[in-house]
Amino acid sequence: MSQRNRSGLPGFHLTLGYTLLYLGIIVIIPVGGLFVRAAQSPFQELWRLAMNDKAIAAYQLTFGCSLIAASINAVVGTWIAWVLSRYEFPGRRIADALIDFPFALPTAVAGLTLAKLFDPHGWLGSALAALGIQVVLTAKGIILALTFVGLPFVVRALQPVIEQLELEAEEAAASLGAHRGYTFRRVIAPALFPAILTGFAMAFARAVGEYGSVIFVAGNKPYVSQIAPALIVSYLENFEYDGAIAVALVLLILSMLLLLSVNLLERWSSRFLR
Repeated sequence: MSQRNRSGLPGFHLTLGYTLLYLGIIVIIPVGGLFVRAAQSPFQELWRLAMNDKAIAAYQLTFGCSLIAASINAVVGTWIAWVLSRYEFPGRRIADALIDFPFALPTAVAGLTLAKLFDPHGWLGSALAALGIQVVLTAKGIILALTFVGLPFVVRALQPVIEQLELEAEEAAASLGAHRGYTFRRVIAPALFPAILTGFAMAFARAVGEYGSVIFVAGNKPYVSQIAPALIVSYLENFEYDGAIAVALVLLILSMLLLLSVNLLERWSSRFLR
């Protein structure tokens, strides 16, 4: 028996069957059902609902804000993961536990909290309003909420990789006269790049489908602060099921294509940087 076919758990075929069954019930059947339901409607009608001006504005806002939020998390999350993995300081365990806070906090509670804090009369919003900056009911509020919910994905993807980095390579670079910036660019960053891409992809995917926290911060004003998930909910509330299905299909297809592109880039970078 080859090494690849060996397993530490008995009943490989049985566990594989349960895995495929679970994935089928949770992922394949719902997604397939969406396509089956869409096939029952005329294509021209679905295209009209999916490509009208309101829907396109919602796509642009959703993917644009998600891309910005995931990019912010890729930078800030790398910095936070490095500090938590490399340094010992008072309150480190508490700070590390707080990273998972967005996972445990209901998204509606997070959105309501952010809305109260950054409202023009809130603690932080009043200071920003004095500078002429409005966060609530704007795209800035959407980016803020998406950054909040996506940060843990980047940090948790990077922490194991940073902890496994060999200090000898950094010490060797320093002994050869390399300054810290050069060492980070040429020694550390290539090793972290695949993990950063993984965290970026997960944060981006989380942001595209986020609804609960965004709706309180940004509202649901068409062409201004209406994200695509909110547009789907609006269609459902008005019993316009074809419109909801059309927008959901566009989100699903675009998200799958973007995640596939990121995964291919991650594989290429892993092979290229070896």
